[in-house]
Amino acid sequence: MNAPLNHPLPLLELDVLRTFVAIADTGSFTLAANAVFRTPSAVSMQIKKLEENLGRQVFLRDARSVSLTKDGEVLLGYARRLLALNREAMAKFIMPEIAGVVRLGSPDDYGERILPAVLKRFAQSHPSIAVDVTIDQSVNLKRRLADRELDLTLITTCRNLEDAEILLTEPVVWAGAKGGTAHLREPLPVSLWEEGCVWRANALEALGKEGRDYRVAYMSAHTAGQRAAITADLAVAPMAKSFIGDDLVALGTKDGLPELSNYNLALVMAANASAPVRAAADHIRATFEGFRQTGTF
Repeated sequence: MNAPLNHPLPLLELDVLRTFVAIADTGSFTLAANAVFRTPSAVSMQIKKLEENLGRQVFLRDARSVSLTKDGEVLLGYARRLLALNREAMAKFIMPEIAGVVRLGSPDDYGERILPAVLKRFAQSHPSIAVDVTIDQSVNLKRRLADRELDLTLITTCRNLEDAEILLTEPVVWAGAKGGTAHLREPLPVSLWEEGCVWRANALEALGKEGRDYRVAYMSAHTAGQRAAITADLAVAPMAKSFIGDDLVALGTKDGLPELSNYNLALVMAANASAPVRAAADHIRATFEGFRQTGTF
């Protein structure tokens, strides 16, 4: 039932949201209690109060496990975003004096599409921190991080990595020109990134399993070059679904192309990261929490 318009809605308490996220991440009230330094009974009381305020159940509980309800999954996105924004806001006031250089890595596609907004917001809140951006393939970015040439980096991967924080999981689809016919040609003309790209590996594996004849009609390490080949109807290419935009169309099994799998975008940070690096990481997290809620960056 909707609250009366003249009646203020209850506020979500950040301390309760932190507990809620800890339970969702650990799958256990006991482990979450240890993580937030509370007793299990106190944690249970927090979640009971949260569910009463929302009028919804956020967890399904049985003797062996704890899982999110559908409402809980929706709340989790909001909770992560609110906590990330809280860290960002507090950093603005309690760490305004921090200065230094953050060496950030990113794949080309995300460097072109996402980083401008992230860097703009970061410069506004931390004007004394310079960000040195390196654009490269994920495999090279991981090596640069291991060699201490980077402080943190975004990478694309088809696997869950122990040292990586997953920011986004979404499908890879075939991108084609609007009204194009490239996907109907034999052999299939394909535009690919260079070796080491997870989208490339995904596409070639799918084509091989289906036994579809193809030829590499265009190859580029840069997003702009790939999009040019697709919009000119020279080829189709594997691409993240959210990257399709108004100038391209997503193709799939209905168009005679093999289904592709999901991929992960992950954030990897060097050990013993400095305050400027941690602040930059928080900005990146907040950006992707916003995307999960709104569908736009």
